[in-house]
Amino acid sequence: MGEKAIVTCAVVGAEVTREQSPAVPYTPEEIARAAVDAWREGAAVVHLHARHPDGRPSQRAEHFREIVDRIRAAGCDVVVQCSTGGAVGMGVEERLGSLVEGAEMATLNMGTLNFGDDVFVNARPDIVRIAGRIRERKLVPECEIYDAGMLETLRWLLDKGHLAHPYHVQFVLGVPGGMSGTERNLRFLVEGMPEPAHWTVAGIGRFEMPMAELSLRLGGHVRVGLEDNLYVSRGVLAKGNPELVAAAVRMVAESGRTLASPADARRILEIA
Repeated sequence: MGEKAIVTCAVVGAEVTREQSPAVPYTPEEIARAAVDAWREGAAVVHLHARHPDGRPSQRAEHFREIVDRIRAAGCDVVVQCSTGGAVGMGVEERLGSLVEGAEMATLNMGTLNFGDDVFVNARPDIVRIAGRIRERKLVPECEIYDAGMLETLRWLLDKGHLAHPYHVQFVLGVPGGMSGTERNLRFLVEGMPEPAHWTVAGIGRFEMPMAELSLRLGGHVRVGLEDNLYVSRGVLAKGNPELVAAAVRMVAESGRTLASPADARRILEIA
C-alpha cells in the first residue's frame, strides 16, 4: 500500500488571471476561502501565493497574514505552505515577505531557469539566503526542482550545511524552459536525489493529472490546483480548486493508497 498520500493544492500562484478563468481568486478573503474549500475536499497542504486586489502578484506580509488568519478562523487545520518564489522580477527581500507567523512550510527554489518567455532568477547566494531565513523561522523547506541540474544544487546545500533534515522535495514538470512531464524524466529525477526524501510532483498544464497518477504509483505525493492548471479535462475549465482536488483524491483511492490528513502530513513531513 505504501505511505499515505499527501494532496497539496496550489490555489492561485502568480501568473494565472481571471481573464483565463473566472475561478482564479485574488483577494485574501477569496484565496483563504479557496484554501478552505480545497481542504474540505481532501487537501492536506495548501501552497499559498498572495495577490493585490487587482490581481497583481503580492509578497506583502500583510496579505499573507490575512490569508493565514482567515484560514485558521474557519477552523481549518490544513498545513500552510508559503511561496518564496513570488513572481518573476521580484527581489529576494520582497519574496521573503511571505514568511509570516502561522506558516509551517516554505518553498525554496533550487536554481535559475527560463520560465516561458521570462527568466526566473535564483542565484546560488540568494538560495542560501532564503534557506537561512526559512531555517531561522523553523519552517520545513520544500525544495523546488525544475531541471536535473537543480538536484546538484540540492546536494551542494546539504553538503555545505545550508540545508538539513527535515526537508521535502517537489519536482515541477512541464514549465516551458524546464523538464517536461514524462515518466522517463520523473524516474530519472527521483533516482537522482542525493539522499532518500519525501517528494511530490507538480505537473504543469496538461501534465497535472498524468504526473499525479504516476507519482502515486511511484510512491510520491501529488500537487494540483489553479496555479498549475486551469482545466479539469481538455478544453473544460475547472470550476475551482475543489474540483481538481477531488480528482486527485479519487486517484489516491484508485492507486490503493490512503489519503493523508493534515495531521498525517505533519508527521510525514516532520513539521514541529
